[in-house]
Amino acid sequence: MTAPAELDQLADFFGRYGTALTTGDVATIAGCHTLPGLVVSDSYSFTFSSPAAVALSFLGAAPAYREQRIVAAHAKVLDVLPLSAMLSLVSVEWEYLDDAGDAVPGEHYRYLIRTDADGPHITAVITTR
Repeated sequence: MTAPAELDQLADFFGRYGTALTTGDVATIAGCHTLPGLVVSDSYSFTFSSPAAVALSFLGAAPAYREQRIVAAHAKVLDVLPLSAMLSLVSVEWEYLDDAGDAVPGEHYRYLIRTDADGPHITAVITTR
């Protein structure tokens, strides 16, 4: 794992990211990514090289959450593997809450995070489990 201050920084970062995802704040989502960026899953992979491309790739996220009545997303950081002075592989389980206050099964991702003077940013997203 990593130092508590770094965990706090990651928790704050993923808190902002989760709020942006569920509210459709694509500008904040784009600001959470480095460029170029990469998303990888079992069935597809794609890259983006501009903030507009990031925003376009996440335009459907908020409506999908609304369709499932999800109103909040909380990232539970499961593990942090430091790779270098600036890179870490972060394992996250997303926990969702619907508009009735019930837990909704979440998703698991690994994020390649680059942390610089401006804080953490997502370099790559890998769907897991």
